[in-house]
Parts: sequence; C-alpha cells; structure tokens
Amino acid sequence: MAPNSVTISTDKANDFTLLQVHDLDSPIFQEKQKKSASTKQFTWVILLKLHKLVTCLTWLTTGLKSMVSLVKKRVSLSDIGDENPKNTTRLYRFIKFFLALSIVALVVEIIAHLNQWNLLVFQPWEVKSLLQWFYLGWLSFRENYVGPLVLLVSKFCIVLFLIQSLDRLVLCVGCFWIKYNKLKPVIDDDAYDVEDPSSFPMVLVQIPMCNEREVYSQSIGAACELDWPKDRILVQVLDDSDDPSLQMLIKEEVSSWKEKGVNIVYRHRLIRTGYKAGNLKSAMSCDYVKDYEFVAIFDADFQPNPDYLKQTIPHFKGKPDLGLVQARWSYVNKDENLLTRLQNINLCFHFEVEQQVNGHFLNFFGFNGTAGVWRIEALEDSGGWLERTTVEDMDIAVRAHLNGWKFIYLNDVKVLCELPESYEAYKKQQHRWHSGPMQLFRLCLPAVITSKISIWKKANLIFLFFLLRKLILPFYSFTLFCIILPLTMFIPEAELPLWVICYVPIIMSFINILPSPKSVPFLVPYLLFENTMSVTKFNAMVSGLFQLGSAYEWVVTKKTGRASESDLFALAERESKSSNEDKLHRRHSESGLELLGKIQKSEVIVQKKRNKLYRKELALAFLLLTASARSLLSEHGVHFYFLLFQGLSFLVMGLDLIGEQVS
Repeated sequence: MAPNSVTISTDKANDFTLLQVHDLDSPIFQEKQKKSASTKQFTWVILLKLHKLVTCLTWLTTGLKSMVSLVKKRVSLSDIGDENPKNTTRLYRFIKFFLALSIVALVVEIIAHLNQWNLLVFQPWEVKSLLQWFYLGWLSFRENYVGPLVLLVSKFCIVLFLIQSLDRLVLCVGCFWIKYNKLKPVIDDDAYDVEDPSSFPMVLVQIPMCNEREVYSQSIGAACELDWPKDRILVQVLDDSDDPSLQMLIKEEVSSWKEKGVNIVYRHRLIRTGYKAGNLKSAMSCDYVKDYEFVAIFDADFQPNPDYLKQTIPHFKGKPDLGLVQARWSYVNKDENLLTRLQNINLCFHFEVEQQVNGHFLNFFGFNGTAGVWRIEALEDSGGWLERTTVEDMDIAVRAHLNGWKFIYLNDVKVLCELPESYEAYKKQQHRWHSGPMQLFRLCLPAVITSKISIWKKANLIFLFFLLRKLILPFYSFTLFCIILPLTMFIPEAELPLWVICYVPIIMSFINILPSPKSVPFLVPYLLFENTMSVTKFNAMVSGLFQLGSAYEWVVTKKTGRASESDLFALAERESKSSNEDKLHRRHSESGLELLGKIQKSEVIVQKKRNKLYRKELALAFLLLTASARSLLSEHGVHFYFLLFQGLSFLVMGLDLIGEQVS
C-alpha cells in the first residue's frame, strides 16, 4: 500500500473499505478537511461572540449601576442651581410644556405603531375607538396646519444658521490671509531709550478685585514685577472685597511690595456700586491719574509676563489715534477637565480668529476687559467707565470706536489666567457675557445710527458685532436644535435634512477647533457642548434684550488660584516671604501678638459645597430623549443618534457631572 494511502474501517468485520489517496491535494481530501475546519471555526466564533456579549453586558450592567447610584446621590445631595428661579420660570415652564406634549405624543405614537394605524387607510365607519379617531384627526390637522407652520419656522432658523456659518467661514479666510502673509503689528525697536528712564511714558496698572482670596497675591506679585522704570509706573490695587479679613491680607501684601520699593497703592470702596465699572471709575477719579498717559488693566487671576508693558506700549508711539492695545489670554488650567478643554476651544477661536481678523481689517473689536492697555485720553474722550451694563469693557470699546479711536490686537503677547473649572461658575459667567451685550445694544443703537463713522462700520457694528454674533447665534442654536428638531420627530412633514443636523454642524465645529489642533479628538463633545450651552445663552440673551431682573446680576467668577508650572517656584518664594511669621515683623507699630490675632481671625472657614441640579437642562434632556425614542419608531438613523447623544449631554449638564466635582 502506498505511503499516502488512507485506510478507513468500520465496526463490522464483513465491511472493510480501503480508500487510497495518492495525492494530499485531492479534492476529496480537501473537502473533508474544510468541513472539519469550518465546524471548529464556527464553534470558536460562536464562543468568542458569546464571551464578548457577556463581557459587554457585564460592563453595561456595572456602568448602569454606577450611573444610577451616582444620579441618586447627586439628586439627594444637590441644590437647585438656576441663576434666579423667579426669572427663569417662564422658560422652564415653556420647556416643561413641550416635554409633557412630547411624552403624550410618544405614547400615542407607540400605540398607533403597534396597531399599524399609520400604515393603513381608514374609512370613517372603520374607526373602532376614541383614541384612534383622535389620532386620525391629529394626522389631518398636523398635515394641514402644524406641519407648514413648523416648516416655516425651521426654514427661517436654517437661513440664520447658514448666515452665521458664512460669517465664520469669512473670518477663517481672513485669519488664513493674515497667517499666510505673516501680517502682524510691529513696533520700532528704538521706541524708547533704555538708558534714559525719563523717555518712558507714565503707566498706571489697575487690578480690580472683589473677594479674590485665591488669586490676589499672584496678580499683585505679577503686576509688581513688570519691567518698567519704577518712577514711571504706579500699581493700583482696587479692592471691593466685603470680607474684613481678606482686606487685611491684601493690605499686608501691598505693604510688603511697597517696602521693596514698588510704587503701589491700595484702594477700598465702602459701597460697591456699579461693580467693576464703578470700581474703575472711582480709581480714575484720583487726582494723580492726570499725570499718567496709559492704563493697563488686569483682572485678579491674570499674571502678565515682566516684559508685557514693553511689548504693548511701544505700539502707541507715533499713533495718536490708537486707543487700545489688547493682548491674548492663555490658560494655566486648560487641561484640568473636560469643561476647561471645551472652553479653551471657544476662546482660542475667539482670539486667534475673531479678535485678530477684526483688529487687522477693521481696527475694532470688543475689549476683553483685561490684559489690555488703554490710552487714558481715549477713555476720557469716550465718556469713561459707565455703570449702565454688566459688560463695561464692551461698552467703552463701542463708544471709543464711535469716536474714531483705533484698536490693535497682539496675538503673540499672552497673559496667563484661569478658566472656570466648575459648571456653575462657567454658567454664571456665560449668562453675564450674553445678557450684557443685549443691554448695551438697546442703549447704544441710537448713538451708532447718529455717529459720524462710515456706513460700512455702522453696518458691521449693528448687524455683525451685535445682531449676528450676540443675538442670532444663541437664538437659532436653542430654537433649531433644542426645540424644532425634537418637535419634527412628531411632525415628519417638517423633518430637518441631514446636512442641517449633521454635516454643516460638524464642519463648523471642525473649523472652530482649528486654532487649537490638539483639541480635534474632542470634536463631537464640543458640538454637543455648544448645543447644550445654548439654553443658558438664549436665556441670558432674552433677559438682556427685555431687561429682565437676571440681566443685571454680577457674580464674580470663582477662581482656584492655579499657577503655571514656570511660575510655581516664584509663587512659592513669594508665598514663603509673605507667610504669617514674616507678617509679624513687617509693621513695628503693631505688636506681634496683636497682628497674630488678626491673622488667626482671617483663617477661612471652609464651607461645605455641593454640586447642583439645573432644571432647564434636565427638562431638555428628557425632551430630547423622548424625541429620540420617537425617531427610533420611524427608523431615523442619524436623527436618533443625534437626539440620543444630545439628550445625554443635557443630562450630564443638568446633573452637574461635568467640570469640578465636589465630594
């Protein structure tokens, strides 16, 4: 028998079969081998899939239990975190009304889907129940009346959406042109004689603050270390704090720098009227201010580099019509959590694109309120600081622009600051930033129309600066993606096309992320985050436009007192020098025991903090999730996923699960 023969025998002695295979590549042998292998492979595939399924179910079960436990704990321990429940009742009731309607509609749609009422044509005598009669009547009413109305509103919002997207594209083209041609403001290297301090102009540095316990020492120290002739600079610490212990600490910090030869003064207002604008206005009324030519303003969490003044003030030389030089912000905590990362995307686009393009082509942009240097003559010529809005920085910038003053933006000069790390702080900040411009728009519109600037500048100020970027953007974001989109799931006659809810928003979000390329992995979270914040911005815009009570609220943004890595050593050195033991020896007029007693009284009482619940966000979360369930019945793929993830993002915001978490 050949060596490659195969013998197969059976149990029966009489049956004997000899099968000779002369070649292992024989079709008979391959067929048997394939059958054996395919059976084993199929078994292994089934086992692997079962293993993956069990692992996935275990992971989902564990995650769901953890989430339910976290939600229960958050609900039981949280406080209601709306800005002012009295002023947000109308919007909250409006959202709850739509939520109730959507839940009722979903229940009816499920019953209709199970009974296939929406797939059959019924004659009047074939209607078997009151609910079926109601559903068929609703279909007719929806098609003839509701659908066309919702479709009209959605088309209007889509037009606004496209106009705003076009504005973003134009800004990006302008930014690309600036980068491609390497255009930026330049200064004369010989602007001031380094060997002659008297050639340097007189500069006033103002640090307005209010209860800034965490950051006051950093900002004062950074301002006192600015590289400028000591007899040509004065630092004003404008303290509006209402805590006596904090006032004492700030005074001690000022005294320590004064002993080192720094020209610095401490000012405290007993009555805090006008908030920041009132503080700055009070400081500018001092008699010695007339001796100064420029004023640099830094909020309490800003830490300018020592060469900041030498990078900004030389731009004023030879330009008598230049009123403002604005520097860019950079952030010490941009990677602290997801909330700070998403804020960084927005602000990078604002400075890299909006401020730079407007500064180069229009010589006008909104003053950011800090990290800028003003010509004092420009401030006085424009009426000074006014207390009529919560955006005093934008107010003075608009009035200076109407008086013919020009602005310069320096994208290469950066000043360190902090981003809000908690959703509560960020929400309050955004409310102020979006209600104030609407207050200002109502107040300054007559002045814009009657001003002597060109028609093009008037159109830019009214339609682009105010209406498009401050009013239309929050209006269509909230209306289109938070109200109309879930509504169209129950009104298919007005269904939004895919390019409106998917393609264009993704493209525009990608464009917004380009100035911060490291944030590209956060594209989808950023898109959902912007839609989620639209409810806060819309509410703020409406309150500012119609002068509701919450429009005039001013809440100081909470700071944590973080420092950059490069400043940690210097900060530690400053803190060690300003420790309690050193304070005992600073003033010989006071006894050590007396001062020690003051310092001990100034210890901060740590109060228990809680994360909060936000009712509007939670109501919108359930509204969007209800709409996603309805879209699942209609087998809308992209609509379902968008509504699902957008609803989950609202849920995360409503439960305050983003940003700083308090244990």
